[in-house]
Amino acid sequence: MLLYFDPGSGSLLLQIIIAAFVSILSFSKKIKISLRAFFKTLFKQKIKKE
Repeated sequence: MLLYFDPGSGSLLLQIIIAAFVSILSFSKKIKISLRAFFKTLFKQKIKKE
């Protein structure tokens, strides 16, 4: 089944897809940085105690 997208709805759909992809990348990068910082502080505290 083929669907017809006019230029307005096609560009809107493309913008939604691009925005979702960029926001997922940005959110995952933020989580990765915060987790890395958390584990660095966690392991530094264990080393200092020993």
